[in-house]
Amino acid sequence: MITIDFDRLPIEPGFKILDVGCGSGRHTCAASRLKNVLTVGLDIRFEDVTEAKKKLVHEASLGLNGGGFSAVLVADIKCLPFKAGFFDLVICSEVLEHIHDHDTAISEVIRVLKPGKDLAVTVPRYLPERICWSLSKDYGNSNDGHIRIYMKNELTGLLETAGVEKWTSHHAHSLHTPYWWLKCLVGPTREDSDLVNLYHSLLVWDMMKRVWITRLLDYLLNPVLGKSMVLYLRKKNV
Repeated sequence: MITIDFDRLPIEPGFKILDVGCGSGRHTCAASRLKNVLTVGLDIRFEDVTEAKKKLVHEASLGLNGGGFSAVLVADIKCLPFKAGFFDLVICSEVLEHIHDHDTAISEVIRVLKPGKDLAVTVPRYLPERICWSLSKDYGNSNDGHIRIYMKNELTGLLETAGVEKWTSHHAHSLHTPYWWLKCLVGPTREDSDLVNLYHSLLVWDMMKRVWITRLLDYLLNPVLGKSMVLYLRKKNV
């Protein structure tokens, strides 16, 4: 499930791309398919980095790599092991809502970004997330600890104060919102709900087949029900 719209970003061959908080590597793999880029996936969890590496190796074996170089490593977003201004694009997808010291995390992802280059940030959208929290007191802990919900203006302000400027935004994954509401209703850790499992199968089918009718429905509902808020920001020239 890719949340960032790479088509919106001015990516060129030779770009160095960092996917910070990469998890199992969905955006790392997507970036590695771009032509002749260097892609680095980074996460604090060793098991997630291991899974991301397996996916990169598998995609390379299928010839899906864009001809560049890809790597993954274990590191903390609050202390990134790169020099300032190293990357041409930084992706931070569904990460900040987990981090207590988000000010330091934001400072670090902007530090390693070149001036004039782009930062793509996604977090759960306020209203769908607030409903999840209302439906289940266990929801936050079941998702590796969602500790906050961002309003759009709040997050934009935090990022812009740290040295970037927002140039566009959108919402994504509207079809996933009812799925999470259903999970919260039956219990977010339950795996024996027929209705939830059926909906999950539908989402997997949609991600694999990308049928035009579900893609159109997702697009039309995103402004209202989009599960994720996506911000695109550019680092100020100094």
